[in-house]
Amino acid sequence: MTEKTIEADASEPSTRRDIALVPPDAVAGRTLVTVIAIMTFLAAMTAGTAVLISEISSGWRRDVAREMTIQIKPNPSRNIEADLARAEEIARDGTGIKNVNVLKKSDSERLLEPWLGSGLDLPELPIPRLLVLKIDDKKSLDIEGLRRKISEAIPGASLDDHRFWIDRLSAMSWMVVIVAIVILTLVLVAMALAVAFATRGAMAGSHEVIHILHFVGAADSYIAREFQKHFLKLGLEGGLLGGGSAILVFILAGLASTQVSKAGGDQLQALFGSFDLGLIGYVGILLISASVAFLTSFTSRSVVLRQLQGLS
Repeated sequence: MTEKTIEADASEPSTRRDIALVPPDAVAGRTLVTVIAIMTFLAAMTAGTAVLISEISSGWRRDVAREMTIQIKPNPSRNIEADLARAEEIARDGTGIKNVNVLKKSDSERLLEPWLGSGLDLPELPIPRLLVLKIDDKKSLDIEGLRRKISEAIPGASLDDHRFWIDRLSAMSWMVVIVAIVILTLVLVAMALAVAFATRGAMAGSHEVIHILHFVGAADSYIAREFQKHFLKLGLEGGLLGGGSAILVFILAGLASTQVSKAGGDQLQALFGSFDLGLIGYVGILLISASVAFLTSFTSRSVVLRQLQGLS
């Protein structure tokens, strides 16, 4: 071993300590953290909103599936009160029915007011009468048999098991999930492109050091690992900032919905839920933040290795 080689080997550790391959204030450093934070926030909000809508839809479907409705249209040749009593008797005799509630005529009219307004003379209209049946989940129910008995005993009567609305709610829930997945994918792709451009910019800023290391025989994996560690740090910082902001927004929204409910907004509470993601939802946001950091690191490493292959 020559004297020059010994001197070079002796000076290598100090060179590695004094010269950073990727300077902390490299191009797009702080800007990239902001971009990653915004992208993570959008991804977390999209995923969280999809979870909330899915849970609300599931709750609606459970509530709707627990009830059926018997509708009896007014018929001048029949006594509607007798028909109501007959329908109630048939429903109570059927298995799987927990409770039968016969709505008064005033209750039926009140159900139409949001659609027709309160200025109409509703008593003069042929408004159908309704019976609400509560289903017992612990017992089997022959819906078709009950529907046949109702229609045979009372002309003009119909049994609605709300299957149409359950299917619509289920389709809506799946559509929201699919749209959320598409948006989430687009956000992650956009973030990966931003990281790729930032990595190329950082490599351009350190091109002299990279060329020297590459041509003196430094392994591509070593150079890529330095960039990977740097961008992993940026990804973690931006991911935690964006994910934490999303969690804070959902917590504040949950507190606001609770206050609205206490102030008399029970209908809004029933319609939109409590905006509470639950433990699984918050853990999911943290996983998204961690995935963003991993994607940032992986994208940076891939770009560096591809660029170094071009040098070869």
